[in-house]
Amino acid sequence: MLEQIKGLHHVTSLARDAAANNDFFTHKLGLRRIKKTVNFDAPDVYHLYYGDEVGTPGSVMTYFPFPHAARGRQGTGEVGVTAFSVPNGTLRYWEQRLADQGVTNVRPQERFGEKRLAFDGPDGDGFVLVEAAEDGRAPWTNGGVGTDEAIRGFHSVSMRLQDADATAELLKFMNYEEVEKAGNVRRFAVRGAGNGANYVDLETLPMVNHGRQGAGSVHHVAFAVENREKQLEVRKALMDTGYQVTPVIDRDYFWAIYFRTPGGILFEIATNEPGFDRDEDTAHLGEALKLPTQHEHLRSFLESHLQPLGE
Repeated sequence: MLEQIKGLHHVTSLARDAAANNDFFTHKLGLRRIKKTVNFDAPDVYHLYYGDEVGTPGSVMTYFPFPHAARGRQGTGEVGVTAFSVPNGTLRYWEQRLADQGVTNVRPQERFGEKRLAFDGPDGDGFVLVEAAEDGRAPWTNGGVGTDEAIRGFHSVSMRLQDADATAELLKFMNYEEVEKAGNVRRFAVRGAGNGANYVDLETLPMVNHGRQGAGSVHHVAFAVENREKQLEVRKALMDTGYQVTPVIDRDYFWAIYFRTPGGILFEIATNEPGFDRDEDTAHLGEALKLPTQHEHLRSFLESHLQPLGE
């Protein structure tokens, strides 16, 4: 069992319009843009990060906004819903706020006794706010949402699968245990203290076709380990179990390894180090365009061609 894994680290998705994406997360949801950089493999495309004040692992939503990207088709073999944690008793506030902000498909739900508010992102992305009774994480409060209502970080991700059994076994190997089941949904919680972003739900949909990735789709979900030493331990254990795992890749703000799950979803194991303040003062995170070293020579071109984001 991989006791090194301590919950979710980040979720990375695809978008169509960078400015609309930035507005949704910073103005409508009140998160902080903590990094403005570019895709390592396609430097003419932003990589935008949103989260709490410092980008604490378990709070960070990231996006690749590909201009003119076709919208994805929802289905199995993907993360269907990303859930954020909010304080008890705040869903009425959020329902009104999202309605006032023009957010679409806002609807109350309940799962495993938790009150939830589901809604769509700009590209049809699936999101949920979950009232969490005991989430002591400090929120970002300079985004127009008060301390008593603001998002604390991730609560969970929900994966849609035609057959969830093999992915369930993988999660158990990754330090998760099955804690609840209702209908076709099974909930897994990370063992130990975790980092607040502790849950993964598996939804079995045997008759649903596989999704097609595009704007609004989750590209990958990342799980947190403390450091590179722990990451290498996880990599070896996964490879010994038969998974094809990438070499360690330097992503500037964390080190990453990737592998494909039995259900087709791309998993990443990301380190909590070095963090998002390695090249920016905490007070100014997400303000300047930060480029990977190999793309620094493109700065003049990128600064003139990348879409302005606004504040």
